[in-house]
Amino acid sequence: MKTILGPVAALALVACGAEVPVEDAPEASGDAAFEEGAMPVPVMGEEVRIVAFGDSLFAGYNLAEPEGYPEKLEGALRARGINARVIDAGVSGDTSRAGRDRLAFTLEGQEATPDLFILELGGNDLLRGISPEETRANFEAMLTTLRGADVPVLIMGMRSPPNYGAEYQEAFDAIYADLAEQYDTALIDFWLEDIYTRPELFQDDRIHPTAEGIEALVASTVDEVAAALPEDEAEQ
Repeated sequence: MKTILGPVAALALVACGAEVPVEDAPEASGDAAFEEGAMPVPVMGEEVRIVAFGDSLFAGYNLAEPEGYPEKLEGALRARGINARVIDAGVSGDTSRAGRDRLAFTLEGQEATPDLFILELGGNDLLRGISPEETRANFEAMLTTLRGADVPVLIMGMRSPPNYGAEYQEAFDAIYADLAEQYDTALIDFWLEDIYTRPELFQDDRIHPTAEGIEALVASTVDEVAAALPEDEAEQ
């Protein structure tokens, strides 16, 4: 079993209580994602609807509603001039199977077809030891549904901890990149990359980011979210 910590999920790193090296990560404050001194761009154009579909990492576990990732992401995009509306469709505790079960209902509940669907699941599959084959099948079902609805997708990738064993780790970690290529979606390879070695950015449960951790995540991912928008929407 490997003992060297690679780019594994913060869920795994902090839940086990292991000490990890602290590395520099993007600092964030306010709505983040901007160079210091930069002036916000006026919001223009038609509304861009983004569905943030995931688990407690999107639901803003133990945070005030304005402090969650979808809400902070909306603010960061709007400060760039993108007339974004980010719908928080995160449900704490959701596995990929739970997401699969509620996906159609979520899509049917939208006022219009989303311009982008951010798919963030898999962390609870890891915590429950669900087989990578089952997780992959659930993602395939969700991506097939989204392709059929002609909805652009951005997948937020996760990483397995090494203590699950090399075989499990290899199978799980391959899911996100494989399916992003197969279904031609945008991908953030490991979306917790910039905070997972910074325990001060996690709550006492050592699993969920603090408000400051969320701001750092927005700062490190907003470029990729903006790039995943259809070109006519991103250029507003």
